[in-house]
Amino acid sequence: RAETHPAGPNFPFELARIHLAHGIRLRHTQGSKDARQVLVKAAEIFERLGAPNWAERALTELRASGLATRTASVQLAELTWQERRIADLAASGLTNKEIGERMHLSPRTVSSHLYRVFPKLGITSRAALRDALARLEEERGG
Repeated sequence: RAETHPAGPNFPFELARIHLAHGIRLRHTQGSKDARQVLVKAAEIFERLGAPNWAERALTELRASGLATRTASVQLAELTWQERRIADLAASGLTNKEIGERMHLSPRTVSSHLYRVFPKLGITSRAALRDALARLEEERGG
């Protein structure tokens, strides 16, 4: 009923929270399959509104429903310019030491940035970096 209420579009955050709660309830009572569509909608709205913690909660529920999700799929992969530059250099095959020399950073700082970049892109290895960055560009229409 909240979705069809005339004032509903004026309260997107509240609607997203309702979708999340409804999805959780559906997952527990009627099964994972019924919950997925509602949870995806919640995650998309939270991401659009810039509420990453809430979007991650919705993604966690989606994963619990058995749907494989990539963190980047809902645009959580907002890399800072420095993270993006380091990721690009790492994807081109440079070592942390070489990246650090180019950017005037220590290899440990480079490693720390990459540690934060990998989950944002939904990857676990340096080998997957180039493909993840290409996918990110495609999703952004670049």
